[in-house]
Amino acid sequence: MSDKPPLDGLDTKASRQRILSRIRAAQGRPAQAKDREEELNINYVAQKPIGPQPEIGSDLLSRFIAQSEKLQSTVARVTTLADVPAAVAEYLQARGLGNQAVVWTALAGLPWAASGVQVEARAPVRDDPAPDLVGITGCFVAIAETGTLAMLSGPDTSASMALLPETHIAVVPRSRIVAYMEDAFALLRHERGAPPRALNFISGPSRTGDIEQTIVLGAHGPYRVHLVIVDEA
Repeated sequence: MSDKPPLDGLDTKASRQRILSRIRAAQGRPAQAKDREEELNINYVAQKPIGPQPEIGSDLLSRFIAQSEKLQSTVARVTTLADVPAAVAEYLQARGLGNQAVVWTALAGLPWAASGVQVEARAPVRDDPAPDLVGITGCFVAIAETGTLAMLSGPDTSASMALLPETHIAVVPRSRIVAYMEDAFALLRHERGAPPRALNFISGPSRTGDIEQTIVLGAHGPYRVHLVIVDEA
């Protein structure tokens, strides 16, 4: 197993600032943006009119579940976060996927052992046995319009957790289901300010239709995506 640190933990903010400073210098502008300029940029994005959006109704949970299942994700619902390990164990057992997984740090404290699931709070690496690897993550938000998960990378929220394993299990708090993708970006600006190193949108298992126009699952990522929706999280 590789002992190289995951890329998500690198200090990317300083690197981004160096790159932007060089661009600004080449344009004959000050190396660092002034506070007022930053404020104007943020306000411009926030006030930009939103384009036409489809009508999806007020029941965001039902819409999200229906759209997710259309994309061949499977869905389970639990009441609290403490119920998540038992739901994960049931899913893994039903599909013969063993009982080992890697998880986001924020989820490591759940009662996994009591449910018979062995977890490691670390990012997956290339040397992990892919067919047996299960990655368990949370999400930033879930988008009802399309059944999509929005994932933000960070030191404790490795992007590779949802990309390298053949099975991706995502814990989705019901309170984090938003209507549209525009809502996800607005919440990102409000809660995080600057964007992370990686923002990934995941809509069901990985698939491709490049080979004789036949849909093949798992071509570039997980074969399976299972969503555990938590009502009281």
